[in-house]
Amino acid sequence: MNAGDADQFDPRSASLAPLELDGRVIAVTGATGGLGAAVSLEAARRGAQLVLVGRNVRKLEALFDAIVAVRRYDDSAVAEPNIAPLDLEKALARDYDTLAEAIEKRWGRLDGLVHNAALLGMLSPIEQYDVPTWMRVMHVNLNAAFALTQVLLPALRGSADASIVFASSAVGRKGRALWGAYAVSKFGIEGLAETLASELDSTRIRVNTLNPGSARTLMRRQAYPAEDSSTLPAPETLTGPYIALLGPAARGVSGRRFDAQ
Repeated sequence: MNAGDADQFDPRSASLAPLELDGRVIAVTGATGGLGAAVSLEAARRGAQLVLVGRNVRKLEALFDAIVAVRRYDDSAVAEPNIAPLDLEKALARDYDTLAEAIEKRWGRLDGLVHNAALLGMLSPIEQYDVPTWMRVMHVNLNAAFALTQVLLPALRGSADASIVFASSAVGRKGRALWGAYAVSKFGIEGLAETLASELDSTRIRVNTLNPGSARTLMRRQAYPAEDSSTLPAPETLTGPYIALLGPAARGVSGRRFDAQ
């Protein structure tokens, strides 16, 4: 893709092959959440070999079963996913190293990394925000994303076409009252992605952010408990832009901010 085409690229309208991610090794954090699970299932359908990262083993196993039950578009079985239990709030350096070493040992590379895991925290004015909650949200949403990316960069460098996708948010691009640590953490994600994209500009690793927008997820219900969730799009309807950014359709596209809706 030349520079002009890259500038015009929009993952919402990208043309995707049935097996767009065939053979690609892709790790997804927060894999058992609404969007994380939906992206993981669709990536499996598109041929990816998944590394499912999450803190709840029971939910990871349920997602494993769901993926194994899926048929690929060419009617052959999907690749069996790999479960990687990792609690981003409590993980130590050795836990990150163990995951990175397992990926390197099995595949010698990582073709895609989706940072989906996040905590909402609380909706509160900064003046009244609970400090321990602030620390937890900032750690899971930003610091853990930094640490995991850093430890997985050697595996990403082993790919011929690697992609890192950070899940962002509208409140991480324009400040909004009461969104506190969540908004600030997403501003940090935007900065981390932009800095990383610049540093990796001469490599085969591309870095972009994607704002999924409003969706029928648990986090959305936590933020807007009185909202009629039936008016919101289901997570599985928003997976296309993720697949586009992870696959060859977005080759050469880096350092960009995108919206899924």
